[in-house]
Amino acid sequence: MLERSAIFRLLAAAPLCALCACATTSASQAEVGALQAELRALRESQTRLVDRLERLEAHAAVERARTPGSSPATKQAIPASVRVAAPAQDEALTMTPELSVVKLKPRFEPAPRLATQVAVVEPESEQVEMFISNVPDGAPESGSGGATMVTTREDDPADQPDPDVLEADYEKSVSLLRTGNVEGGVQRLRRFSEENPRHPRADNALYFSGLGQMGLNEFKDAARTFERLIATYPAGDAMLDGMLRLAECRMRLNQAADARALYTRVVTQFPGTAAATQAEQRLAALPQ
Repeated sequence: MLERSAIFRLLAAAPLCALCACATTSASQAEVGALQAELRALRESQTRLVDRLERLEAHAAVERARTPGSSPATKQAIPASVRVAAPAQDEALTMTPELSVVKLKPRFEPAPRLATQVAVVEPESEQVEMFISNVPDGAPESGSGGATMVTTREDDPADQPDPDVLEADYEKSVSLLRTGNVEGGVQRLRRFSEENPRHPRADNALYFSGLGQMGLNEFKDAARTFERLIATYPAGDAMLDGMLRLAECRMRLNQAADARALYTRVVTQFPGTAAATQAEQRLAALPQ
């Protein structure tokens, strides 16, 4: 009985021993795997360090070889492994070539010639008739073909009004527009431009009178005013703004094609100006 009970006890303890052995074996295998991974990492790190050390030694050997006045003993102190690791081709690649300074003298050449010739354009006959007239009967003929310059009362300085008075009249007309008397300001500005067509403010008077007519919703009259401004004062400082305002009048009169043509003319004939920039923006906003 005692032997049988001992056998039963041994059989009961055997599974427990097997479980302990399995747990110990699995833990040992995990530790072995971690140690092996750490060993591989250390070997790779050591390999990289060795390679880096060889490159540094090779670079130092090349620098010592390039240094002038180095002693033979120093050259002989270079290890054989270093000389093998840095062959002649690598040395040629790592060597910095010597640079030389070259001074260039400026070239003295004459400046290119610019085209200064201007084509002669004959004036139109209508423009010529504005300044000349036939010689009256009994008057001596000139040697240039029987024509003389037309003299008017406007050419006489004594008949010219005072510039200060004209300037004050212009400022008064513009102030009427600003204070709300638009109709009165438009009438005075139109009269100012008609009576003083050669005044420096004549084109501005037409421009502001056109603006006043636009404020009164008289777009047809405003369009005619701006057309007169463009035709009479093509070199005036208000001409470009007058073209933009004329295009606005065309749009208000449902003449989009004419407005587009005016904006295109401003962009093509006067590029780089503020008016051209506004014309480009308004062209982009027009319906296609």
